[in-house]
Amino acid sequence: MPLALRPNCECCDCDLPNGDPRARICTFECTFCVDCVRDRLGGCCPNCGGDLVLRPTRPARKLAGFPAQVERFVQRHAGCGG
Repeated sequence: MPLALRPNCECCDCDLPNGDPRARICTFECTFCVDCVRDRLGGCCPNCGGDLVLRPTRPARKLAGFPAQVERFVQRHAGCGG
């Protein structure tokens, strides 16, 4: 099953399109921007506690068949923008 890349940070909701070098994911594919990871989350995922690493870029041909998630659940975390 291909990775479902979310188009926004789950903390501050900033845009993180495919290939954005600011995007980070954890083992369970939670998506955050590098600013939130560094300044608000202390380098680990608030959902699973896993390390947040650079999100891979998906080739355009894969995105055509499996586009980035449009609907997502944004969980508000302590210290985040909402």
